[in-house]
Amino acid sequence: MLLTLIREGLSTYRRPIAAVVLLQLLATVAALFLPSLNADIIDNGVVTGDIGYIWRFGGLMLAVSLVQAACTITAVYFSARTAMGFGRDTRARVFHQVGTFSTREMQEFGAPSLITRDTNDVQQVQMLVLMGGTIAITAPIMMVGSIFMAFREDAGLSWLIVAVVPVLAVSIGLIVRKMVPSFRLMQTRIDEVNRLLREQITGIRVVRAFVREQHETERFAHANAELTEVAVRAGRWMAAMAPVVMLVANISTVGVLWFGGHRVESGAMEVGALTAYISYLMQIVMSVMMATFMMMMIPRAAVCAERIMEVLRTDSSVVPPADPVTASAERGTVALEDVDFSYPGADVPVLRNVSLSAGPGRTVAVIGSTGAGKTTLINLIPRLFDATAGRVLVDGVDVRDLDPESLWSRIGLVPQKAFLFSGTIASNLRYGKEDATEQEMWEALEIAQARDFVEALDEGLEAPVSQGGTNFSGGQRQRLAIARAVIRRPEIYLFDDSFSALDLATDARLRAALAPVTREATVLVVAQRVSSIRTADEIVVLEDGEVVGRGSHESLLVDCQEYREIVESQLSAEEAA
Repeated sequence: MLLTLIREGLSTYRRPIAAVVLLQLLATVAALFLPSLNADIIDNGVVTGDIGYIWRFGGLMLAVSLVQAACTITAVYFSARTAMGFGRDTRARVFHQVGTFSTREMQEFGAPSLITRDTNDVQQVQMLVLMGGTIAITAPIMMVGSIFMAFREDAGLSWLIVAVVPVLAVSIGLIVRKMVPSFRLMQTRIDEVNRLLREQITGIRVVRAFVREQHETERFAHANAELTEVAVRAGRWMAAMAPVVMLVANISTVGVLWFGGHRVESGAMEVGALTAYISYLMQIVMSVMMATFMMMMIPRAAVCAERIMEVLRTDSSVVPPADPVTASAERGTVALEDVDFSYPGADVPVLRNVSLSAGPGRTVAVIGSTGAGKTTLINLIPRLFDATAGRVLVDGVDVRDLDPESLWSRIGLVPQKAFLFSGTIASNLRYGKEDATEQEMWEALEIAQARDFVEALDEGLEAPVSQGGTNFSGGQRQRLAIARAVIRRPEIYLFDDSFSALDLATDARLRAALAPVTREATVLVVAQRVSSIRTADEIVVLEDGEVVGRGSHESLLVDCQEYREIVESQLSAEEAA
């Protein structure tokens, strides 16, 4: 998965990558050339006392060092730009893929996990790409070159290299093998910490209202401790790498000095060659250490890449049609024909054999007990889910055959949880209609019974809205969400329990203001409160996902026991209205 993700992400950066490889090759060759020059200076300059030779080859060493520095700096520059571009592109790919998900996929992954995958996980792979351009290219070239140059200096000591390299490789391999499970578990624990943190911040009012701060603190502390535990375990193995490498390096250096000293004494080797040999041995060890550093990053990056690819390889259960229908003869009609819906792996369907129809100028209401499937039914119309059986028709066309943009442009949806985006009131209203004028915004606010409290704000339409609209009350958020739907004047209005946070008087005024606006449109309303739907042209009663009654308010009071029970449970509220 890691190689696949990197290959796909870097496919558009071939030229910068080629430049990095070339520059790192030149820098490494220059680094390999320096110990040999130093050996020549010692053997032919220092030993013989030739000051001119020392100056000439010392200047050459300085020039080679400058070339090495220039190539390395330029390579790091291109590598950094490539890695940052890879991170940007991968985040965009994940974001756009998540944008295609239906509600089903969103529920399967969960918002905290998706946030982690698009931020922390991408960052881990991005860092690997950066290190790959600066270290992974250099390490193998330096190792092979150093081994060759060491053999060139003195073949008699080469058995030390043959012994050292396998020992280092086996030691590092064992450590990396222990690290991979810890890194895999670490990402899951990060998801859990993010989930709890997001949950507690969002629900801070509930936590305080029920005096559960201590309980939530303990929950977070437990999740944090679990993350710390696995991070420390992985850190211990990471910390073991450098001492192991240095131990092998120091032992091998002692070996070179011991055996090399005997060879110098016997005249089989020059002092300069011994110095160069030690330098090349250190370069071999350095290349192994660089490879070790990469090895430390690869396990965690591999786990992150798997999580990223899981998102990128997950197809939405709501698939756009191959040959979408963009126009139809009917306008503003909605029909459900024998619709069933089941969540994956569920034993019992949420909806069973549901049929209803609505057309322009008609209001159809759906009511039922909690968990009856009302919201699921509404979500099938804008195709947030696809029915598992039966058909959902908009303007006489199956929604699975309609062009998604065409479908959504006909619908004004007010979801069960009124959600506002950070920005201003005006920017939120323009989500409904991008080119809405100030007059249109005020009209929509007046219909939604929101004009009074917006006018009372110092900034008016430009009043700031915090993330999720948390600086407004629940009723204010609902009214702003209704205004956002009304401003676009859609053919089909979908109100999913959109009046639940309003007092009865405001609810009545809002419905009265909506009546002339929606006179020519199709209106579907999901409600818990009978007062919000009693004047609907047709009321559909759901119970356990099945239609158990349909008709007007008066007829259902006579014919439908379930509806009568709902009305009786709210009787005192109805009388108060």
